[in-house]
Amino acid sequence: MFPWKAEDLSFDETRFKGTVRLFPLPDLVMFPHVMQPLRIFEPRYRDLLNDALDSDGLIAMSVLSPGRKSKGTDSPPLLPYACLGKVVTHQRQDDGQYHVLLLGMRRVRIERELPRLRTFREAEVTLVDDFCYSENDNERAALQTALTEQFQECLPDDQSSSPGVRALLSTGVPLGVLTDLVSFAVPMELETKCELLAENDIDRRATTLLDALEHFPVDLSDDQVRTLGGYLPPFSEN
Repeated sequence: MFPWKAEDLSFDETRFKGTVRLFPLPDLVMFPHVMQPLRIFEPRYRDLLNDALDSDGLIAMSVLSPGRKSKGTDSPPLLPYACLGKVVTHQRQDDGQYHVLLLGMRRVRIERELPRLRTFREAEVTLVDDFCYSENDNERAALQTALTEQFQECLPDDQSSSPGVRALLSTGVPLGVLTDLVSFAVPMELETKCELLAENDIDRRATTLLDALEHFPVDLSDDQVRTLGGYLPPFSEN
């Protein structure tokens, strides 16, 4: 349903101008390295998608600030961190809706929202790079092992043993990528996911995630976990 080519998955940082189209949702926190299907039907987000397809294909998945509303405006407050995604493929339906597959590319920090000149929201952002402190190098392998084991304990048996999940949880997956995949897959509290998205210290992010997983029940059901290796997560509608 969603064929794509390898060249569609690149992000040229040197050509990024720092302005993004905002796609705010109240309960979806997207992370780099993950795929998210979207069903787009609102006119403003159709405009956003068409603008992205005519340009760089980039959409920033932002999060509405919980519990805060702006009366008399269609621009409710946003949390300061978002995930910049790239449209991998799209399909237009007979009714005008779109099915889109978005790949998370980079963390971004929203610096300021731009005056509304279009039907959708835009903002100036700064790319946020992951980093590690060299003094933690000796402990990083143990942290990755602990995180992998804890996540596997949460998975249903048929998922933890699947080839795709085994490959993604292998030692060949960098710790930063692993934390993003697991953060997206596990149904944690929105506040925790937003904290993980905002954290670019990889070791601290992994420690926060490990602490969160330790409070989860063993053997989450299939419909509780976004499968990493077997199939795509459900569509997010907007």
